[in-house]
Amino acid sequence: MLNYCPMEPKTATTIFEVLTSETRLSIFRLLVKYAPDGLVAGEIARMLALPKTNLSFHLKTIVYSGLASMERAGRNTRYRANIPLMLETIAYLTNECCSGNLDQSWRFRVECGVAPELLPPCHEDNKS
Repeated sequence: MLNYCPMEPKTATTIFEVLTSETRLSIFRLLVKYAPDGLVAGEIARMLALPKTNLSFHLKTIVYSGLASMERAGRNTRYRANIPLMLETIAYLTNECCSGNLDQSWRFRVECGVAPELLPPCHEDNKS
């Protein structure tokens, strides 16, 4: 079996658990919006009207999951969405779509407005 989506179920579960929080989902979506440059913590707090202590807790969880990275930017910390991991998660969810019927899967992706270059081709070539 040839599988282009190597994500492990445990990784996917961790990502989904992180995104079950409305606050963390909002933070991650904001980081995706401002990718690839990301945002410093103060900008995120201001844009989402979150207290910095609350924001810090959620950002640590997002970074721990791998959905974002952080780096020092002078006196601030800049956070960036991990776009490849986000796309890998989407590919993981769609890998088995339509019982491996690649044509049908791509048709759904196109109908939903997902650009083909955003998702890797995921399918089974040889069943063992």
